[in-house]
Amino acid sequence: MSTETLTVTDNRTGQTYELPISDGTIRGIDLRQIKVSDGDFGLMSYDPAFMNTASCRSAVTFIDGDEGILEYRGYPIEVLAERSSYLEVAYLLIHGELPTQAQLEIWTAEITNHTFVHEAFKNFMQGFRHDAHPMGMLMSSVGALSAFYPEAKDIVDPQIRRLQTVRLLAKMPTLAAFSLRHMRGQPYVYPDNELSYSGNFLSMMYRMSELKYQPDPRIERALDILFILHADHEQNCSTSAVRSVGSAGGDPYSAMAAGVAALYGPSHGGANEAVLKMLRRIERVENVPAFIEGVKAGNERLMGFGHRIYKNYDPRATIIKKAVDDVFEVTGKNPLLDVATELEKIALEDDYFVSRKLYPNVDFYSGLMYEALGLPVEMFPVMFAIGRASGWMAQWLEMSIDGEQKISRPRQIYTGGRGLDYVDIAARG
Repeated sequence: MSTETLTVTDNRTGQTYELPISDGTIRGIDLRQIKVSDGDFGLMSYDPAFMNTASCRSAVTFIDGDEGILEYRGYPIEVLAERSSYLEVAYLLIHGELPTQAQLEIWTAEITNHTFVHEAFKNFMQGFRHDAHPMGMLMSSVGALSAFYPEAKDIVDPQIRRLQTVRLLAKMPTLAAFSLRHMRGQPYVYPDNELSYSGNFLSMMYRMSELKYQPDPRIERALDILFILHADHEQNCSTSAVRSVGSAGGDPYSAMAAGVAALYGPSHGGANEAVLKMLRRIERVENVPAFIEGVKAGNERLMGFGHRIYKNYDPRATIIKKAVDDVFEVTGKNPLLDVATELEKIALEDDYFVSRKLYPNVDFYSGLMYEALGLPVEMFPVMFAIGRASGWMAQWLEMSIDGEQKISRPRQIYTGGRGLDYVDIAARG
């Protein structure tokens, strides 16, 4: 018998069980053999929020939270952010390897040729109120793509899957930009396929009456880096939503809309907005020490520090801090950057925060970048969603060909009543 086993003794019955250990885990279904009687359902594990449960095998993203390591397909995020474009990283996530120059050119051309959306989307967008949240518009429009491409439901065909992947990555910036333009009451700007992925997105957001929009290369590159940093992050809430909805066998657009919906939640996609609100409340550098003391006393919350996964410095935070500096070279320095820098400096030196492993995460600086670009806070999670689309698709594609995966169906511990007597409505108290 393999030594890679766990011996479990059920003290209720005195019976001992040998459970195989594979990749540092036991299979939850193996617990079902542990029973009190033949009629017993068997033992289950209870794990709210999947704090210690692996739901899949994945080769997309590796995270070591204790060491502050993030890798896409084995490549360190620092190297990819420095040397690759977002579309190159998207190719890596989806295909499992970095492209050759010829493969990247074909991939880029494919995505560029699918950036336009059906003209009916203009009427679709016009149906939203002027004050509709852009994330709600993005969620609805991504889901609506399934109605425009009904063949997408044929997920068994690898060519169909590839085409939907290209379409989704190409159209996400277009739909996102349309959402912003609708929010501002401005006419929609069509894609300019002579520009890069990020440059085209900037054009669709900001182009007005000029014949040709030319994005500043520093902002263009900073945005590309931001998309790379957000591209994937293992089995987070939105990725789990994509996999869960996708497990039902529907088209990828429906699964992606579920990912956008999950990211819409303030606990997931709204963290950088909370950071910005905190920095505005602090207002000046000289107010930082008092705020720090308020945090220690439990009267204030330090936003943008700490992470459920990382117990070390978030590797994305260092990269994005440099990107923010590059953006400020173009837009002018935001006074809140000095507040953020001072807050980070004190927190990293104070034993209270160091002992609790509260280090800056990616959200600490991203909100400052978005604000420097002139974006309303409602657009912050939309920017997140554009970058994350490649990771969602990579995870969905991986799940689609994983023979171990079945339709998601978590168990529950029932806590309600049983066998109650029905009381006619006239006799109810």
